[in-house]
Amino acid sequence: MKRALFIDRDGTLVVEPPVDYQLDSLEKLEFYPKIFRNLYFIRKKLDFEFVMVSNQDGLGTTSFPEETFWPAQNKLMKALEGEGITFDDLLFDPSMPEENSPNRKPRTGMLHKYMDGSYDLTNSFVIGDRLTDVELAKNLGAKAIWLYDGEDADQQLKARDLEACCVLCTGDWNKITEFLFAGERRAVIKRTTRETDIYVEVNLDGKGKTDIATGLGFFDHMLDQIGKHAGIDLTIKVKGDLEVDEHHTIEDTAIALGEALLKSLGDKRGIERYGYCLPMDDCFCTVALDFGGRPWLVWDATFNREKIGDMPTEMFLHFFKSLSDAARMNLTIKAEGQNEHHKIEGIFKALARSIKMAIRRDIFNYELPSTKGVL
Repeated sequence: MKRALFIDRDGTLVVEPPVDYQLDSLEKLEFYPKIFRNLYFIRKKLDFEFVMVSNQDGLGTTSFPEETFWPAQNKLMKALEGEGITFDDLLFDPSMPEENSPNRKPRTGMLHKYMDGSYDLTNSFVIGDRLTDVELAKNLGAKAIWLYDGEDADQQLKARDLEACCVLCTGDWNKITEFLFAGERRAVIKRTTRETDIYVEVNLDGKGKTDIATGLGFFDHMLDQIGKHAGIDLTIKVKGDLEVDEHHTIEDTAIALGEALLKSLGDKRGIERYGYCLPMDDCFCTVALDFGGRPWLVWDATFNREKIGDMPTEMFLHFFKSLSDAARMNLTIKAEGQNEHHKIEGIFKALARSIKMAIRRDIFNYELPSTKGVL
């Protein structure tokens, strides 16, 4: 079945003019950053049809005569075509909002021919900079990519019941192309034993959002460092037998987290693979890792206290060994300093920064980072 990208124009392909929001002169024409390289890559590598869908308030009236619209529109199309980017369909609705036209986004009146069963709408996308574009995707039965990077994105989507259909929020066309070409890097791991019940969810291309609850306050604080400083979304919920001791909770969390990292990396094409360190006050911590498929841990850190917070220091080594084994990664950790809290927090932060470096993906160089041909 055919697939389509329903792409908004103003604010998505071109920068929306301020004040009147009308692109009615060549002087106002400004291309959205990075569209040429990315649209060409999508057009060349993927099988989507390109459909431009745009509300143009009052087009053809005295407030927005057609002779002021077409010069900029034609210039846009000529520039795109010059870079090998063609559109299969152009759809403009000239109505005003108060008219409640069935053709005006987010309504689907202009798109009936794409809803006749010949298109795979569940694997098609609406790309636009407004919530009405997300609503259009919902009404079509497609997925939405919202060209927006505000911190309130989740709240806005939730307020309008649009969370389920919006699969990506970003202001960067590079991220859109990466998503369309290489897909999501998410994983959910559920691990249940007689000793622990663990849920881990990872999104490697997230924004550092974390939701951590293991029953051990200091352990939560350390795991939070991984999400925040690696820039990954990380949810970890643990119910463990803390009435026995902390061992099973810490060990099994490491195993589940490692499995989630391994699963979310997929075939590892395009990633940097390696990561490297940071100071924290009196301490210097180095973490080097390799997502090369072979587990190994080198540990060079000593702690003189029995516990930091409610976490036994003897479990630090055990946590990283279990993490290394489950994620199938080489991990070398060294730390020196006087303050025990700073030392272990520095290790977790250095791990996070190493993960951030190693998982960085370049779809324009989408090769396996190995001479073996497999990782």
